[in-house]
Amino acid sequence: MKKKPNSPAEPDKKTVLVFCAHSDDQVFGPGGTMAKYAAKGYDVINIVFSYGELSHPWMKRRVTAEIRQAEAKEADKIIGGKEVLFLGINEASFAKEAQADWVKDKLAHMISHYKPLKIFTHSIDDMHPAHKAVHKTVTGVLEKINYECDTYAFDVWNPLNLRGRSEPKMYVDITDTFKLKLKALRCFRSQWMTMIFLLWSVYLRAVINGLDSRHKYAERFYKVR
Repeated sequence: MKKKPNSPAEPDKKTVLVFCAHSDDQVFGPGGTMAKYAAKGYDVINIVFSYGELSHPWMKRRVTAEIRQAEAKEADKIIGGKEVLFLGINEASFAKEAQADWVKDKLAHMISHYKPLKIFTHSIDDMHPAHKAVHKTVTGVLEKINYECDTYAFDVWNPLNLRGRSEPKMYVDITDTFKLKLKALRCFRSQWMTMIFLLWSVYLRAVINGLDSRHKYAERFYKVR
């Protein structure tokens, strides 16, 4: 007998889970969309794999982790998210530890507990190896536990995805939440260098995706499940 898919048991409970590598990825990628979901009454819960403790090598890792957690929670309030949770995997061995059994078990427990209607995570095409690792782990866990819900991938470090994709695309009009996204990004004061490299791409993607979907600003996602 074919096993029945594990699907959301409480369709009236509107929950969206975002799985990402670092504390600012959930804003760089789907920040405008998450603000829209929050405004509609969804519980938006961000699960961050790493504290990003190596981003400031001249500081104690504990101090850096505390700063980045505080920034993420500040940004989450602006977006309207319900909670930011950190798995705390070692950033120095991210790719390896992201595939550890305890991480997969934790993700499976979270998914079963929250019963999300939608899940968002990194694109497999992202240039950052940690982002690829998160995508692989999340999709692997969903496959293993046979959980069925709409699952979408977002871009962070690939401003222009030139590879052809066969997956269905979803565009979300973020014209009314784009300013909130930018305001939330400004909370990540410790990541000023990342902002220099990525902020221009936030504007570029929003404009290009807006042109593609006939909106002023938009976010694009690939449906992977």
